Amino acid sequence: MLMLALDASAKAASAALARDGVLLGQYFQNCGLTHSATLLPMAEALLKNCGLSVSDVDIFAVTKGPGSFTGVRIGVATVKGLAWAQDKPCIGVSTLEAMAWNGLCAPEGSLICCAMDARRNQVYNALFCAENGQAQRLCPDRAISLAELVADIRAREDFSAVFVTGDGASLTFAALQEAGIPAILAPEVVRHQCAWGACLAAQGKTPESVHDLLPSYLRLSQAERERQARLAREENKESQI
Repeated sequence: MLMLALDASAKAASAALARDGVLLGQYFQNCGLTHSATLLPMAEALLKNCGLSVSDVDIFAVTKGPGSFTGVRIGVATVKGLAWAQDKPCIGVSTLEAMAWNGLCAPEGSLICCAMDARRNQVYNALFCAENGQAQRLCPDRAISLAELVADIRAREDFSAVFVTGDGASLTFAALQEAGIPAILAPEVVRHQCAWGACLAAQGKTPESVHDLLPSYLRLSQAERERQARLAREENKESQI
């Protein structure tokens, strides 16, 4: 089965092509260019260089969040468009779960801590461990403060060190070090989520219709938070009249 996976959930973007779980190729860039202008050309070039076309793809996969609101929407919308046009199934996977596969290079017994910078001293986070060559989930995806994350990890005793990966890894690593928790900062080359991780995370998952594929943001966007705050202020003023 030929799978094309896309990731545009943060600053980096990538496209990967895999057949029956074997990576055929991956394009990755972390240069800050707009994903809406670069994601499809990356996928098209990857297919062309592998001697394939989009019609050869059996299934599409995408990281559906959490992450950048705009980036997640671009990735999900692109895969929905490709899958709908080809009448093929698709699979949406957690960005954090896709990232967790980077942690398989961590020392045995490590806790894999996936962290994406969510601003406001928070991270999007999930914890995993490596078991039989698989990334096994230990908690659901969550938006959590660094202090809460440190407290959660401190309460866990079944790890030798914390392997921290993701674009929020540096922040999390510093917080863990300050708390005296042994931690390993993932090398830059495996710190970012990527489309190959999405391929791995999609293995064994049930395909879905393009109509059922939706982003997973974990929290409201800044614009929506500001809107709700404004409405609350207006409602409070009216109640005082």
